Amino acid sequence: MKTTRRKFIRQTLNSTLGVACASGIIGDLRRTLAATSQANDYKALVCIYLAGGNDGDNMLVARSFDEYRNYAIGRGRLAIGRNALLPIMPARSATNATNDGREWGLHPNLTELQPLFEQKRLAILANTGLLNAPLTRSQYLAGSSATPRLLFSHTDQMNYWHTSLPDRHDSRTGWGGRLADALRALNANSRLSLSVSIAGNNLFQAAEQVTPYQISPEGSVGLLDYFEGNNPDMREVAVREILAVEHNNLFERAYRDLTKRAIENNLKLKNAMGITPPPTAFFPQTDLGAQLKMVARLLSVREPLGIKRQIFFVSVDGYDTHGAQLETHATLLRELSQSLAAFYQATVELGIADKVTTFTTSEFGRTWHSTGYGSDHGWGNQQLILGGAVKGGDLYGKMPVQTEEGPDDSTSGRWIPTTSVDEYAATLARWFGVSATEMPLVVPNIGRFANPNVGFMN
Repeated sequence: MKTTRRKFIRQTLNSTLGVACASGIIGDLRRTLAATSQANDYKALVCIYLAGGNDGDNMLVARSFDEYRNYAIGRGRLAIGRNALLPIMPARSATNATNDGREWGLHPNLTELQPLFEQKRLAILANTGLLNAPLTRSQYLAGSSATPRLLFSHTDQMNYWHTSLPDRHDSRTGWGGRLADALRALNANSRLSLSVSIAGNNLFQAAEQVTPYQISPEGSVGLLDYFEGNNPDMREVAVREILAVEHNNLFERAYRDLTKRAIENNLKLKNAMGITPPPTAFFPQTDLGAQLKMVARLLSVREPLGIKRQIFFVSVDGYDTHGAQLETHATLLRELSQSLAAFYQATVELGIADKVTTFTTSEFGRTWHSTGYGSDHGWGNQQLILGGAVKGGDLYGKMPVQTEEGPDDSTSGRWIPTTSVDEYAATLARWFGVSATEMPLVVPNIGRFANPNVGFMN
């Protein structure tokens, strides 16, 4: 798979940030949530990171006449024709201000996601983003301390999305990693890490206790020309002897242990895959399609590996659409739609559709107005949540007032989020098995927000 410059930089930065662990919660995270009622339960979370800043305002568009007219004027060259939009009607809910009977439309290239929304397998979370605490426009303009640090910066906002701690610049764990630490006891007998990345190093899965396992879309990566077997050749014997040597140097010892673990995991995974048939769902031949196909393959071997909980991370580049946005974004959303639909079908085939929840993240949205043929870095954004346990067919949270200089505009059509990353993460963590009392260990700032459960999960 081709490694882009952005992907190389991202993985290098995340690797640097992820090697250490935040010492402040070491003791607390040693407490686990291994309740006996969960002992035979399996659940998986799949994080899809849309790198660059997905344009949520073109992913979901209001179709009501007056609102669409406002959209067409505000977005200018970026506007999608009203008749091209795929109509959806979110269920009306007394507890959800967004579901007020307005007509909405999905981007025309989300063809495979429209029926999943109608089948109540797909939910949309409105105007979600990084917040230190709830924030109004007047507070933002006054320079409130509740404003996150380094807004609109790709690398910084990506890292804060992954840590859910935009008020701290030194966090060395992600909320996915803290979630893995909290539930690691459920995988006590597992033969593979609870956290698996198909997209290299990432801060989202950085943890104190659980070491993420990295795998390529093509499969596990072992040592070149090294083969484990009953009749070892000279290379295998030499490697075994080298790895058996004790070292006083901390770095040498850590490197040896890492190499041993990589060899062992590679062998375990290959053995499990050798006895378990892969899902037959058809995946698009794209970067995201290949990554999700490997996730589906790993899901198929969960039982031989003794896994009860899994957190997967995949990532796809290209969403930083400063130019040629209409064409570029359309291609990206077609890939997203086809890949998500194929992956969901694979979970149905495996009989675990209600056990696997897939969700999107992206460092920010895009500006409301165009910058010609593209848009600039925004803030609040729409996210997708897919799975059999999702309360789909609904739009959660609160859509912003999409008017520049309006009540939800920070500056230049950058919407101030009305749902925090913390609330998003806590809702997923609750479904995954984290109790309310333990939630602050996974999402430390959740007490600052009103909705620790946004409601999109059963």
